[in-house]
Amino acid sequence: MQRLEAAPAPTQIEQQPQTLYSVSGRLRLIFERGHIAGRTVLAVCEQQPPLKVVRAFPSGDGGTLIHLHNLSGGVLGGDRLEMIAEVGPEARAQLTSTGATRLYRSRVETPAALQINKISVGENGLLEYLPDELIPFAGSRYRQETKIELAQSAGLFWWETVAPGREARGELFDYESLQIKLDITAEGKPLALERIKLEPGKRPLASLVRLGSYRYFSSFYICRVGQNATRWLELEKQLAELARQLTRPSETLWGVSTLAAHGLIVRALSVKGRDIASGLRDFWRAAKLELYGQAIVPPRKVN
Repeated sequence: MQRLEAAPAPTQIEQQPQTLYSVSGRLRLIFERGHIAGRTVLAVCEQQPPLKVVRAFPSGDGGTLIHLHNLSGGVLGGDRLEMIAEVGPEARAQLTSTGATRLYRSRVETPAALQINKISVGENGLLEYLPDELIPFAGSRYRQETKIELAQSAGLFWWETVAPGREARGELFDYESLQIKLDITAEGKPLALERIKLEPGKRPLASLVRLGSYRYFSSFYICRVGQNATRWLELEKQLAELARQLTRPSETLWGVSTLAAHGLIVRALSVKGRDIASGLRDFWRAAKLELYGQAIVPPRKVN
């Protein structure tokens, strides 16, 4: 049975920085394989506003789909948000957003908004994290730190896309800073360490050594612990051919590379966000069929 409750009071250590932050939200999710037909259930959902889960839906493949929602409408300067997600053994969870994540302008006196993600996937579990893009508004400062731990035979599909800003309002790389830190480990050993720090005002992103003429960028990590190196090289070759087919020089670039073990990464640069969104789904479809012998189940969207 699902337990839905408010998050517990922060510890003394967690309380220390709160005087510096506008809002401190927390979300803790635990997914477990249920007793009815082996379906995954959301066993624990602890919510501290503005973070909220709209509801849990069956995803069609025995898993559970969760829509992540921010009651504030976006991330405000000075916010401190934390998401903890635990996918138990044999469980399958799919997380998506209700829309693009808006990163609002930060006031001078506030620190950068901070999003912390702590993720674990148990033995033979699977997590699919499929959010819409991040949109950093002019003057925003944002920092994101993610740690993902994968157990034996655990699987992961995790993508993130960053937009240049509110293009319709003429904002292109007008944010102050954007930092993304990602650590993925399998059975305690590092698979991927990603560090991104963008400060367009100091180092223009239109430079040829950065994004050049492209505006959107995306990373897609595909992992399944225990698959041998030969299989990953074969999948890399297959997805590299897909990348070649989807690449349109001066419009969209795709690339694929294996990790040290247990996975690979797909990267993209594009002038238009919709080209990345459709391409990510193509890579997801091909990889899931190869690794799991199953079709993808695209998440339904709710408002």
